[in-house]
Amino acid sequence: MDPYKVLGVSPSASDDEVKKAYRELARKYHPDNYVNNPLADLAQEKMKEINEAYDTITKQRASGGSSGGYQSYSSAGRSYGGSQSAASGSPAFARARQLIMAGNLDAAEQELSRVSDHGAEWHFLMGSIYLRRGWYDEARRYFQNACSMDPNNMEYRMALQNMNNTTAYYQQNRGMANGGGFCDICSSLLVADCCCECMGGDLVPCC
Repeated sequence: MDPYKVLGVSPSASDDEVKKAYRELARKYHPDNYVNNPLADLAQEKMKEINEAYDTITKQRASGGSSGGYQSYSSAGRSYGGSQSAASGSPAFARARQLIMAGNLDAAEQELSRVSDHGAEWHFLMGSIYLRRGWYDEARRYFQNACSMDPNNMEYRMALQNMNNTTAYYQQNRGMANGGGFCDICSSLLVADCCCECMGGDLVPCC
């Protein structure tokens, strides 16, 4: 898997940007955050994936491969999607992620519309856009597609599982409050927050 994709940065990102992305993800997926949590095993796998990606990038750059590191991954047959098209799409995916985290969903969707590689990452990001818009059925469908295309990706699996767990909880408890209203809004925010956290963000800081 492309280590830059794991950290959510472009291969042209500076060393400081790579380090910042690594620290944010490491803080998000640290095992201490998932004690007695059903997602603990997935978080541990994700943390391992993040550490390996960061180590790979730092070693490649130390040996003078800052711009060619991704190519060596691709030639070894381990790049995301196993094709060169994924490499060319990575900067667009990184920009789309940033736009989604900034709440600029229309611009993020426009960015993705220009990408010809509709692989797992594309479906995951589209699902994230629909999720933030509150279109949960569509979001789930995109997340499921992403997981089907890349079943070993912890980020995709955690996003889908978080969404399924949260929406199931919401559906079970929906009848306990007579008038939806405020409860519906809170539940919608909770669903969005759970999946937002899988991208390294935090829509609801207290959760």
